[in-house]
Amino acid sequence: MIVVTTPTGQIGSQVVRRLLDHGSAVRVIVRDASRLDRAVREQVETVEGSHDDSAVLDQALPGADAVFWLVPPNPHASSAAEHYLTFARAGAAAVTRHEVGHVVGVSSAGHGWPAPAGILSAAFAMDAELARSGAAYRALSMPFYMENLLRQLDVIRGQGVFYLTCAGHLPLASIATRDIAGRAADLLTDRSWTGQENLPLFGPDRLTPDGMAEVISQEIGRPVAYRRMTPDDFASMLRSQGASDQAVKDRIEMNTAQEHGIYDADWTHAEPAATDFRTWCRDVLGPAVDAIRADVV
Repeated sequence: MIVVTTPTGQIGSQVVRRLLDHGSAVRVIVRDASRLDRAVREQVETVEGSHDDSAVLDQALPGADAVFWLVPPNPHASSAAEHYLTFARAGAAAVTRHEVGHVVGVSSAGHGWPAPAGILSAAFAMDAELARSGAAYRALSMPFYMENLLRQLDVIRGQGVFYLTCAGHLPLASIATRDIAGRAADLLTDRSWTGQENLPLFGPDRLTPDGMAEVISQEIGRPVAYRRMTPDDFASMLRSQGASDQAVKDRIEMNTAQEHGIYDADWTHAEPAATDFRTWCRDVLGPAVDAIRADVV
């Protein structure tokens, strides 16, 4: 039995589908089972609740051979560190109680970074907590998600720009969520591995944000430029969305670490993923932009 957290999320939903295609027995922890695709709901065991709740974990983990672990984002959490550790402490204790043999977690690249990195530091603390559970643990250590750009579909289409806070001329490591899900499913189904390790997984490109803009332009058939957002403007945007001062600090520290090269050391030995940025634009971003065009027309 494989237990999957966040089964309706961007990565977790793909993990579930891959495991079912493999013929694995799957149990999911989900806040609202009605959000599961009907075909999926008919093939999995379901435990409703949140995986930071020990009682929920005690329903889900008996008999589990492996767990897919991902902390859901919460932009309104008072602290990224406390948010991640609340989940991780509950998870590690439950994994120990139920003697689960293997855990695969979604984390960040850059372990060992010497400065505060906000949300990324919180993910590193999560890894340390889960590794202490006694289970074999793999931290899938990720750089920038390509899917983050989907949050800017309106400005990409309407204004022909996208925004980040990093320098446009410096390479930014990236990854497609389908490759994260595929690697996680491989680890969950072939559990011959032991020990605790970080496993960086990077897409094959070394594109800068300016280079990403060129690829997007070519793939969607209209000019798109990269615009760098200042930290102050980014902080103002977050505050306008209701973020607390600590949440703003966590995001700014993360962005600063990305710009200063938190992913660079892992780039030298990261496992290469299959999906390059152009392919992702062709398969994911382009159709999403076209869908907006169709709605407008």
